[in-house]
Amino acid sequence: MTRSLLIAPQWIGDAVMSEPLVACLAARGEAVTVAALPWVAPVYRVMDGVAAVEELPFAHGRLDLGARWRLGRRWRGRFARAYVLPNALKAALLPWFAGIPQRIGYHGEGRIGLLTRRLPNPGGRPPMVPFYAALAEAGAPADSARPRLRLPAGRLAAVSAAQGLAPGGWFAFAPGAEYGPAKRWPEAHYAALAARLHAAHGLPVLLLGSAKERPIADAIAAAAPAGACRVLCGELALADAIALIAGARGVASNDSGLMHVAAAFGVPQVALFGSTSPRHTPPLSPAARVLWLGGDAGLPCIPCFERVCRYGHTRCLADLAPDRAAAALEDALHAGPSH
Repeated sequence: MTRSLLIAPQWIGDAVMSEPLVACLAARGEAVTVAALPWVAPVYRVMDGVAAVEELPFAHGRLDLGARWRLGRRWRGRFARAYVLPNALKAALLPWFAGIPQRIGYHGEGRIGLLTRRLPNPGGRPPMVPFYAALAEAGAPADSARPRLRLPAGRLAAVSAAQGLAPGGWFAFAPGAEYGPAKRWPEAHYAALAARLHAAHGLPVLLLGSAKERPIADAIAAAAPAGACRVLCGELALADAIALIAGARGVASNDSGLMHVAAAFGVPQVALFGSTSPRHTPPLSPAARVLWLGGDAGLPCIPCFERVCRYGHTRCLADLAPDRAAAALEDALHAGPSH
């Protein structure tokens, strides 16, 4: 069995979209150890093809050259092959310091010498699943492959019990987006959708995300009817949030990492796109319904891929009415989960 190291992306959604690559490597007999930053590592712990996860002690955005060199030296002789998913130069340093014989990735930031096999950088913004899957080269998964995650036995029951929730007895919203406000559906719209769901189904809506997204969630809960929402932003480890998404009756989210988590579990969902494009990072699930105005709303600026709307109106999201989102989610619910 070939022992392989996979250098993970730095974002939750990108980590999810690397799953078909991991599955391909495992299927052909590679024992895959994933080296991931702590906030991404929980995603790989719910991937079937991962043999082990090593949390990296590096700070986000920093080179940490000494720490990379020391860790690489400790890993010498441990792996025969490395797959470097991020395009940054620093991502290729660890396998190079470790002396891994085969080091595979994209050209990225001029990584001549650091990688032994460099694929040409694709132009534009390619779909991320085939972008990562191509690193497998021979036997790479088809472009139609979609990510799949699976919770360990008993995990969902334990997390839902800890939160005092009945199995399947909640909806989940992920109203944040790390990239910026141009990817966030308005808080008032989320509140209106929560009101609709609570009235129709009698179930609470869990608001999930990081501590930085707590003010967004608090505003949604305040605008929704009393008892409709439960704010959990910043109160859960990512592993617990992943479990609550996996067990939700349905999910509503922006284009975010948690959107991809819901898709990989096959949960009925509505995904709301604004400044970004579902052609680049769609939720890959038959149970997903995508709402995106694209170019059909008289907004030639879509997609702009900006963090903040340059015109100040964010109509690409504001014009997506809550009633439309509710109808899309109900349609997904009637179709049922895709797993």
